[in-house]
Amino acid sequence: MQVATLGRSLRLSIGMLTALRVPPVLTVSPALATGALLLAPLAVLPLGVTLGAVLWLGGRLDLPAPAVAFAALAALAAGSRALHLDGLSDVADGLTASYDRERSLQVMKSGTAGPAGVAALVLVLGAQASALTWFVGPDGDLGAAVTAGALVCASRGALWIIGASAVPPARTDGLGATFTRRVPLAVAVLGWIGLAALATVVDPVRGPITVLVAALAVIALVRRAVTRFGGVTGDVMGAGIEIAFAVLLIGLAGA
Repeated sequence: MQVATLGRSLRLSIGMLTALRVPPVLTVSPALATGALLLAPLAVLPLGVTLGAVLWLGGRLDLPAPAVAFAALAALAAGSRALHLDGLSDVADGLTASYDRERSLQVMKSGTAGPAGVAALVLVLGAQASALTWFVGPDGDLGAAVTAGALVCASRGALWIIGASAVPPARTDGLGATFTRRVPLAVAVLGWIGLAALATVVDPVRGPITVLVAALAVIALVRRAVTRFGGVTGDVMGAGIEIAFAVLLIGLAGA
């Protein structure tokens, strides 16, 4: 990939996954879409640093760990415009709305949160917050804060699976259609193997196992989406990120 294309892909990924202001990429080619997905963990590095900083500062100030954890998640949601949480809510509503594909897709596109969507948000955010309390160390554990921030980046690897070449889009328009079938399957597999290898730095046993479980959770979501919706959408991408992040936090809490 050329340097100019690489830079545009990174801008596209930052603009898509964060609230940071970057020059817009007006035309998205297949190569740019592929690059944006592959660079997703790097694009959200500022969000990981922000979350880690909140955890570290909260520990230094000896603030209640649950409050610090929720504040860190609030900062993360603000930094991503809460788009992934919206995707999680929409997918939950779509899966419970009807067994009719078109009806489910219509519910997901409506943008409103139903009972299933609210329940999904409460459960997943509750799990994330509970796990994050373990990363708020006394006197500010820098290592724990850095690990939590790194998991923000790693969770965006969910896009490698959802955007893999074997996964079809549910619609012919929208974000899902633009960014589906862009990542070669071998690249997605190698990417997650790389994440598992990096996780050994945190814990040589729990690290790789946790990464494997996170990947399996995203794969399960994709299979369900393909079965019910006929493929994946931008909402499924957001839901996959939030689920992967929850699994990674839970698996490595206290490691």
